[in-house]
Formats: sequence, C-alpha cells, structure tokens
Amino acid sequence: MASALQNLSSYSEESVPDASTFHFGIVVADWNAHITHALYQGCYDTLVKHGASPENIHTMQVPGSFELPAGARILNGHHKIDAVICLGCVIKGETSHNEYINHAVANGLVNLSIATGKPFIFGVLTPNDEQQALERAGGIHGNKGVEAAVTAIRMAALRTNKPEGKKSIGF
Repeated sequence: MASALQNLSSYSEESVPDASTFHFGIVVADWNAHITHALYQGCYDTLVKHGASPENIHTMQVPGSFELPAGARILNGHHKIDAVICLGCVIKGETSHNEYINHAVANGLVNLSIATGKPFIFGVLTPNDEQQALERAGGIHGNKGVEAAVTAIRMAALRTNKPEGKKSIGF
C-alpha cells in the first residue's frame, strides 16, 4: 500500500515481539542527512521502545544509499546481529540515477538476506522530491524508520522461532 494511504508509523504494537534478546545493526546513508537521520531516530527509538537494549544496537554511517549493502555486510561481519536495517533516501531528480541506485540497493540487500539467512531490511525512501521525503521521515505520512524497525523485530523473531514440524522441499 502506498505510504500516502497509510501512516508509516502506525502499526499494531501488540503484534510486535519483544526485542530484548535481539541484536540489531542500523546502517544510515549520510546523503540527504536531514532526512536519513530523522529515519534513524525513528528506527532507534522504536527498537528501544520494544525492548532492544541500546548496547545491542550497532550503527554505521555510509556516504550514500548505494553503499548501504556494503556497509550492512561489514556491520554484520563485525557484530553478532539478528537483523540489519538499512536507511537511506534517493530523491528522483532530473535523471534516472535513482532507478539504478534503488535497484542496486534492493538487489544487494536481497542477496545478503539469501546468502546469510538473516533479514536485511530495505528502509530506503524513494520519493519524487524532497517534500515527499520529509513527509515520510516524521512528517504527515509517519516515519519509514519506524516501519523498518518493526519489520526488523518481526523478521528477527521469525528467524529465531522456527516452526516445528515437517520441512518443505528445499528449505
């Protein structure tokens, strides 16, 4: 659902597992820092709100969104982490550079998730302009960082609470 139709900060708190046993990584792009740092604050605060210990939240800054997958891999290699959240903002602009960057980041994070079996969360805003980004970084459409944190907690819990029973083919 489009974020214009749903607030990114709205979720059922009862559906979020306790995060007190998990370790998280947050990789933040410095490009568009006034936006990405607002995403970071929403993300960090949400993790702590749901029980994550501040000493179990490891943060790394990278120059831009394109570097998020590499930063995520480095951070994951340096710490025992249950989920890595990648936060960035790629504003459309006058050329199609945003499409190349967004696809590269999404593919990189998917590949890391598949290769490691850990969740690497895509918390990258892909707006048409700066105003849309601000609206999704704590503005009228909420904060994508909150959504990314909730996703990370839920995915970390899924990863550690494997269901009992028959294994399906290939998994």
